[in-house]
Amino acid sequence: MKKYTTFILLGIIVILAALLAGVLFFMKNHPVEQRAVVQPLVTVEPMEPDSSVWGTNYPLEYSSWLLTESNNIDTEYGGSSGFSHLERDPRQVFLFMGYPFSRDYNDDRGHGNALTDVNATKRVTETTHATCYSCKSSSNPALWDELGLEGYDSMLFSEIAPRVTETIGCANCHEAGTMRLIVTNPSLENALEAQGLDWETFTRQEMRTVVCGNCHVEYYFSGENKILTCPWENGTRIDQIIAYYDEIGFCDWTYPGAETAMLKAQHPEFEFFTAGSTHYNAGVACADCHMPYTRDGAMKYSNHNIHSPLLDPQAACGQCHTDVDYVTGRVNEIQDQVFTAKQALEDALVDAITALQLAVADPDSDPALLDEARTLHRQAQFMWDFVSAENSMGFHNPEYALSIIAEATDLARQAQMKAAQAADDPSLLQVGIYYTLDPVPTPVP
Repeated sequence: MKKYTTFILLGIIVILAALLAGVLFFMKNHPVEQRAVVQPLVTVEPMEPDSSVWGTNYPLEYSSWLLTESNNIDTEYGGSSGFSHLERDPRQVFLFMGYPFSRDYNDDRGHGNALTDVNATKRVTETTHATCYSCKSSSNPALWDELGLEGYDSMLFSEIAPRVTETIGCANCHEAGTMRLIVTNPSLENALEAQGLDWETFTRQEMRTVVCGNCHVEYYFSGENKILTCPWENGTRIDQIIAYYDEIGFCDWTYPGAETAMLKAQHPEFEFFTAGSTHYNAGVACADCHMPYTRDGAMKYSNHNIHSPLLDPQAACGQCHTDVDYVTGRVNEIQDQVFTAKQALEDALVDAITALQLAVADPDSDPALLDEARTLHRQAQFMWDFVSAENSMGFHNPEYALSIIAEATDLARQAQMKAAQAADDPSLLQVGIYYTLDPVPTPVP
């Protein structure tokens, strides 16, 4: 009898082990979005713009997302208080002269303030297109679905404003029902397709970076209808983007006095981070650092109070790094280095612009050399802006940031030299020429 009992017990153990292995295999291979333990309390309609509706089913994520409206803490070089870049660095008033950013350029606040802030900016005028709402509202996915990209962008800002009622929220990143991460901005989908990429084939970890690309990318307004377009046909690196703009002859504005066809960079965090950065190559996603996993009792969820990892380094960095103090110290060192180099580049750009203005004002200047100086100025300032407008002071990709700044500084000094050669005036080669001229040349607004 004991013999049969042993066989029976062994059989039961084998069956239980097989069942456990089967369950584990199923869990490992089943899509994460379809194995949530949350039992929905309400049905969320596709592209629902009101995040509070989603919050009924996901209260932890929603309550943390609400904090993005009140989070106004600054770090050394960024943060979410909405400070003025023009007040912190008056040289930027000069660098953006002739463009709306010379009038109003505030640092971005949290996602909960995106709609309020775009409605308040002085850069919006009566001719501004709806395109400027593209990255500011969870109302957009439904509007894009109804109007199409061109129908949306061709409208005026004031015309579509009554229909854009919600700030950035759940519908910008998630598919209702499954909660899977999705591309909602048709401009991003077009840009990925231009590179032969299909976001539907990406892993969930990859999508935890790609969804940030719905907004945090370089873009321009194409054609009369101001269609939001990512300049990625040649690739996403800085030289490839400049080549693209040169090929289509695009410029954002003409710099007063220098007559340079200028480019304005937006917020190229996606391009910057994915350009071979250490963290990206290690498989880290944007959400790992900016939306770290948090526990509330037995529940584990992604913290939707999106902010700088430096505000809570233990949660953001401590997942991988044991010595958080060392990590934050290293971040500070990198950002200090990038900031110092960026300031030197701004000095070089101010000198280049001043020399160009004076050379252009001289009727005897060589037109061909002036054109060469303008090309160098255009490239150097866009490269500066690519680093300056990217919200990490270089930390998302330190080596890339410093290499761009070094090349741009060289190009800016070459532009100054070409302007001096064009006017045959060695005095234009002075360092700090803007500050030594009396009177200082004042660009036309």
